[in-house]
Amino acid sequence: MALTKQERRIRIKRRIRKQLKGTATKPRMSVFRSNKQIYVQFIDDLAGKTLLSVCSRNKDVAEKGSLPKIEQAKLVGQLASKKAIEQGITDVVFDRNGSLYHGRVKSLAEAAREGGLKF
Repeated sequence: MALTKQERRIRIKRRIRKQLKGTATKPRMSVFRSNKQIYVQFIDDLAGKTLLSVCSRNKDVAEKGSLPKIEQAKLVGQLASKKAIEQGITDVVFDRNGSLYHGRVKSLAEAAREGGLKF
């Protein structure tokens, strides 16, 4: 029986998550992409806490108006890297959360790298 898209993504997500662990010094940068929005969380897996979260519904991104989704992802990546560096986070482990590394996920990651995050 063939897998649905959701089942396939969940399998990929589990396979990736087995190897990725975030710590307080090097948190996991988890990206979630819905149909309309994109979200980023910096997670300390050892303590089980979210250190920082940014999404495309933030005021800084939403006030730009209706942008294409790839442009929104770039703004979220820039904003996430800026806020992370303010909190002293420079190294992260990138978790694409089962999504393919292209389109919005790729533009967010590249903007975060340009903003100063290392992964």
